[in-house]
Amino acid sequence: MKTYFRLLSFAKPIEKYAIPYIILTLLAVIFNTLNLALLAPLLSTLFEESSGEVFPKPENWYDIMAQFKYMTQSIQSTYGAFDALKWICIVLVLSVFFGNVFRYLSQRVMENLRIHTLLKLRKAVFENVMDLHVEYFNEQRKGNIISKIASDVHVVQFSVTSTLQVLFKEPLQLMAYIFILFAISIKLTMFALLVIPISAFAISRIVKKLKAQATEAQERYGQMISLLDEALSGIKIIKAFNASNRTKDKFHQENVAYSDLGRKMAYRQQLGSPVSEFLGVLMVAIIVLYGGSLVMTNQSELSAAEFITYIAIFSQVMRPAKAITESFSTIHAGLAAGERVLELIDERPLIIDEDKPFVMKGLEKGLQFEHINFSYGLPVLKNINLNIPKGKTVALVGPSGAGKTTLMDLIPRFIEAKAGRIMIDGIDIRSISAESLRRHIGIVNQESILFNDSIRNNIAFGKPEATLEEIIEAAKIANASEFIEKTVNGYDTNIGDRGTKLSGGQKQRVCIARAVLNNPPILLLDEATSALDTESEKLVQDALEKLMHNRTTLVIAHRLSTIQKADLIVVLDNGRIVEQGNHHELLYKEGLYSRLIEMQQFSNA
Repeated sequence: MKTYFRLLSFAKPIEKYAIPYIILTLLAVIFNTLNLALLAPLLSTLFEESSGEVFPKPENWYDIMAQFKYMTQSIQSTYGAFDALKWICIVLVLSVFFGNVFRYLSQRVMENLRIHTLLKLRKAVFENVMDLHVEYFNEQRKGNIISKIASDVHVVQFSVTSTLQVLFKEPLQLMAYIFILFAISIKLTMFALLVIPISAFAISRIVKKLKAQATEAQERYGQMISLLDEALSGIKIIKAFNASNRTKDKFHQENVAYSDLGRKMAYRQQLGSPVSEFLGVLMVAIIVLYGGSLVMTNQSELSAAEFITYIAIFSQVMRPAKAITESFSTIHAGLAAGERVLELIDERPLIIDEDKPFVMKGLEKGLQFEHINFSYGLPVLKNINLNIPKGKTVALVGPSGAGKTTLMDLIPRFIEAKAGRIMIDGIDIRSISAESLRRHIGIVNQESILFNDSIRNNIAFGKPEATLEEIIEAAKIANASEFIEKTVNGYDTNIGDRGTKLSGGQKQRVCIARAVLNNPPILLLDEATSALDTESEKLVQDALEKLMHNRTTLVIAHRLSTIQKADLIVVLDNGRIVEQGNHHELLYKEGLYSRLIEMQQFSNA
């Protein structure tokens, strides 16, 4: 129940929908019940002759059947049987009309509630995911996250609305039918109520395992989406290594497992309807036998018309009961999906701002790393001390796995040091709001991360209010304007998923233009030219040098052309700083840096 009430909280303000729904449903139930209750006076008028005596007026208002009998016989004795029949038909038609109108309006209100809940829930999930720390996404399957946001939330919305119907509409309709049944015959209804629990017990046994199956099905679906995402992202590698058949088989296995679970759930859900229907007919047959014997032996005051009406209403009792049992299967699936969604909402970011963080306005002095330690289980950075003055370029070099990218990721607070601190102008970055900190940092990675949008919107991603003139100027500095103007629609050209319509060098120059437009005082370059050919590298390197001018830059690079121009070169090995100095100083020491340069020159030769 705790899970359900938490999910229901996303329907707030629920009274906006609940009050109209209750009123409309109440009216729909009254008219729907009236439709069947009117069968008795209709049949009496058609098949029974009036004795000329008027039935005495009932003393109690809730004696519905007696009230109907009194009004029918009053009209019949005054105006005749045909006029009585005419008025009954008119009332019956109006009752059906209003019953359907109110039912339709109540369903509209419920649909609005469903969409409102879906909107708020999906918004809450996505916003929380966007606020999570970067490290979280390295540990989770992306497809599983997508499944929770898309599929699970969709299942939850129906669970919430179905439950509200189960809790109000169907029980109310059931009580209305039982009220009329008691009004017709107390003895017969008491007997009928002894039979109903048998049906309820049978249905409860059917839906008992649905929640566990639903949870497993959602997990399977998440795995399948993850596999699909990996296959689409790595399609070139799959084809290059002739792994298409293996990938197909792997996806097919997940698909079969998910389908088998879906089949078992469907079998169990679909079993509820025929079982409840069969039990309903069985109970009607028992009532017909028992009630018929009472009528035939004159042990009951029931007339034939009232008995037929009783059977007609009792046969409808199973409809709301059936709806309730079918809703339980939906609720179980919804609660299973809801637990997965709430698990994602409950995930808290490890990196959060202080209550009143400092808002960074610019860079005055520079950056300082003081006794920085970091680990992913195993130590990655060990006692790092480094000073990066304003306007200087610092290059990080070292073998793979030395901790260069980890050190760089600490600055924009993608990850956070386990010990030590990073200072900007003497202020600990943990005291600076993450938003203002990242506003002063420009990042260009080895992998060009672009979005399926126009070139213009990709360049203006960090500054959406930028004018076209500012975007063009940024593109010129990044050596990108020439190729952009040659595209079909210029700056409005769509670059495809992840920029697939552009070459590697073109994508990288668009990324540089994006950083230029933001005009950040701090620049982080992570292997920005390592994946490019010689011609593209020259263009990108020229663009980077323009970007780095008068900026505080931390650059990870293996290319000699990038390294030797740095003001300071920091050599990392096994998470420690082993050497520092400029290019010539480090060559003179003949240490690790000198060996790395020799290896690079040898490989280039």
